Amino acid sequence: MTTKIYEALKWASSFLQEHGRDENVGEIALKHILNCNRTELLLNMREDLEEQHWNQFQDMLKKHIDGQPIQYLIGYEYFYGRKFFVNEEVLIPRPETEELVEGVLNRIHKHWKNTDQLELVDVGTGSGAIAISLALESSQLTVHTIDIAEESIQVAKQNAQELNANVHFIHNDLLNYFIEENKKVDIVVSNPPYIPHEDWLNLDEVVKNHEPYRALVGGEDGLDFYRRFANDLPKVLNEKSLVAFEVGVNQGEPVADILRKAFPSSTVEVVFDINGKDRMVYMMK
Repeated sequence: MTTKIYEALKWASSFLQEHGRDENVGEIALKHILNCNRTELLLNMREDLEEQHWNQFQDMLKKHIDGQPIQYLIGYEYFYGRKFFVNEEVLIPRPETEELVEGVLNRIHKHWKNTDQLELVDVGTGSGAIAISLALESSQLTVHTIDIAEESIQVAKQNAQELNANVHFIHNDLLNYFIEENKKVDIVVSNPPYIPHEDWLNLDEVVKNHEPYRALVGGEDGLDFYRRFANDLPKVLNEKSLVAFEVGVNQGEPVADILRKAFPSSTVEVVFDINGKDRMVYMMK
């Protein structure tokens, strides 16, 4: 007996709902298996699903029910309109982080002339989503990116190659390389690990058991990395510079305070994301 596409999606929807998972995952998985977009999927709703595709589909959703993120199962996630390869060595790019990229581009536009050539470093690059997006969106930028994990850099390099982005990769810890080399930059961007250890213990297993701990947890209160940044940034920033951080919920003001103490004469702002959560902190010096 054959299964039609709409029947497969209907089955997926109840199966996922029943297990407390997002029912949109069915559509994501099927588009990947059939190598089609949403419009094509909707147009072919009454077509039969080949048996191998039906089996593959069920298998993929069972793995997702068992806790594996769908992005790792299909091997990619979209970010800022581009397809990024991901695996368990990197954090899955989130839509909120697109707002950080947008915020950086707006502030570059506002604070510098469009003829200025600027040096930017993205710290803790993971999949390379932030660095690559910024390099492709603005020709003013020379983009460097740092990660402590060689495995993450391999993923980011693959993405830069696929997307034809010119990014310099550095395997190091935070800003140490720039401090040691006595190099100065105009812009520092980072989406560092910011989940407090205690909160990590209660995370959904899809995140907790599969996404890298090193990319998620920022010490007891989640603010360890911001404190280290506050200590290192004065050594690497040019006179006129921009710092852009992503932060966790309710961390906006604490992170802003850390930056204000390090740079008393700078302008620091906390910006809320599309869901009304404090998500980004920007400092302009």
